[in-house]
Amino acid sequence: MNLRRAGRGVAASLVLLLGLLVLAVPAGAQPAKRGLYWGAWIGSQLTGEQPPWDMAAVSSFETQVSKGLSTIQFGAPFADCSTTPCSFYRFPGKEMSAVRSYGALPFLSWSSQSTPSTANEPDFQLSDILAGTYDAYIRDFAEEARDWGHPFFLRFNWEPNGNWFPWGEGTNGNQPGEYVAAWRHVHDIFTAVGATNATWVWCPYIDIHKFGALASFYPGDEYVDWSGLDGYNWADARSHPVPWKSFDQIFAGSYRQVTRRIAPHKPLLLGEIASSGNGRAKANWIRGMFSALNTKFRRVKGLIWFDQVQQGVSWPLDSSPLVTQAFAFGLRQRWFRENLYGSLATTPIPPPR
Repeated sequence: MNLRRAGRGVAASLVLLLGLLVLAVPAGAQPAKRGLYWGAWIGSQLTGEQPPWDMAAVSSFETQVSKGLSTIQFGAPFADCSTTPCSFYRFPGKEMSAVRSYGALPFLSWSSQSTPSTANEPDFQLSDILAGTYDAYIRDFAEEARDWGHPFFLRFNWEPNGNWFPWGEGTNGNQPGEYVAAWRHVHDIFTAVGATNATWVWCPYIDIHKFGALASFYPGDEYVDWSGLDGYNWADARSHPVPWKSFDQIFAGSYRQVTRRIAPHKPLLLGEIASSGNGRAKANWIRGMFSALNTKFRRVKGLIWFDQVQQGVSWPLDSSPLVTQAFAFGLRQRWFRENLYGSLATTPIPPPR
């Protein structure tokens, strides 16, 4: 889930469709106008290289699902420390422009870590950000973002409520409260240099009741433009053996927390979502996801499928024709927006109409 050098690290019946429409629209009512950005974080399995370094992978993915992507996610760590001294990654303006030229909104997941990455990186603790160790780098990055000049989503240090990233409060010597303070520190640098084209996305992992309440990681309304959630159906994967769960079971509790109490006035997107499982089961899970989005999760304004093979788990949609068809069928609903945002100039990025 990193930069190029860093990151190697439909089948459904008409009856079902009519049933979804009946559930979504009360008798005698007109359906509310709705829009939803959708996209993917695509791995190297399609062409040998991840987008946006190889946009042919986006074309291949679009062909699978028969719809253009309105947002494309990719990742960038602070630095490559595979050699000494570390080399720090610059703002990926060329790559951002490739996404924008396609017509999608760039979705950059930027992280205070080095590669090769582990959960414990003593040189990349949250206290280092707060001490100003990386201020010069962050300022340069922010200035380059400002000079690029177009709107983009910035998901900084996602999933802080876990212990699998070096910025998580449950690991790497980080202390309670440092995550929020570090987020605000970085945000303040962007504001100071005028990099207001960044749309800040706060995106914890679903609340697994282990690493602290979600609300304790929220930087505050003035520091967040969009809220988010990540969540997966691991489906008894060997690397993460947990029971099979539906989309509703995975997201419902956290969705209620975020939309009702933590960030009720912020648009919400699903920054990473995917299911494992065999073809028929995975396809059924995807159908359930689209049904739930249409009926119970109408505050969701964006969705990004994690289309990669990772930790031995096959998340991509091309894992089975049944899976690909199920996803393509769900995208036929008009409220999933296509790649028509190449000229968008509004910041922060508004929810789609």
